[in-house]
Amino acid sequence: MSARTVTSLTNPTVKAVRALHLRKARDESGLFVAEGLKIVTEAVELGHAPRILMYGAEAEGHPLLRQAITATREAGGEVIEVTQDILAKVSRRDNPQAVVGVFAQAFTPLAALQIKPDDCLVALHRVRDPGNLGTIVRTADSAGCGAVILVGECCDPFSVEAVRATMGSIFAVPIVQATEAEFADWRKAWTGSVIGTLLTATKAHSEAIYVRPSIVLMGNEQQGLTPDMAALCDVNVKIPMRGRADSLNLSVATGIMIYAATA
Repeated sequence: MSARTVTSLTNPTVKAVRALHLRKARDESGLFVAEGLKIVTEAVELGHAPRILMYGAEAEGHPLLRQAITATREAGGEVIEVTQDILAKVSRRDNPQAVVGVFAQAFTPLAALQIKPDDCLVALHRVRDPGNLGTIVRTADSAGCGAVILVGECCDPFSVEAVRATMGSIFAVPIVQATEAEFADWRKAWTGSVIGTLLTATKAHSEAIYVRPSIVLMGNEQQGLTPDMAALCDVNVKIPMRGRADSLNLSVATGIMIYAATA
């Protein structure tokens, strides 16, 4: 299992991986960073081999790491043993994971989605928080949703923060990017429910009738659904607020709606 050992923070590969914390570097390279042996293993099992695999000495000998190394090499990727200091710099954490993988980004075109009769998709309009986005991708995976569609200007699903929050689901759920106009045009042919949450809705989320295939369409953290996006919904509901809080975190609200639509 011998690999090239790198100890210098100025190594070109180390510098390139560190740069992937910046969206500009991710956009230019088409790559992103995923941290931890669990996430890397999940990727490999789903057919995504790392372009670069970095690991610390403490992970050496782990059977799952051996599998990841084999998959990386078979795909023509680079395997590097690095120091704890390099892992900390690459992940920007004081207590970094012992394994870091660099992967190719993958977006699914909207027109290429294969919709099943009982599918539920999640569409997010201008979501801003990468932690929310990553958590929603993880929830969508848990509920068996067919895709997460990012409508308009959204935060980057391949940022380190978003990928961390997906806990590996970034490799399991198709991610789609679409403009507002593209999504509105594509929605015209949709045969099931498009579900939105509105403060002005009169029906609770638990009382509505949802027709499959369904789309749960959610607005961003500050505004909720804009009027243009709300107009695309044929089922409008509200999640009752019974305490002093008058709103929910976007990822929590989306999770509630996903499970209401897939019940």
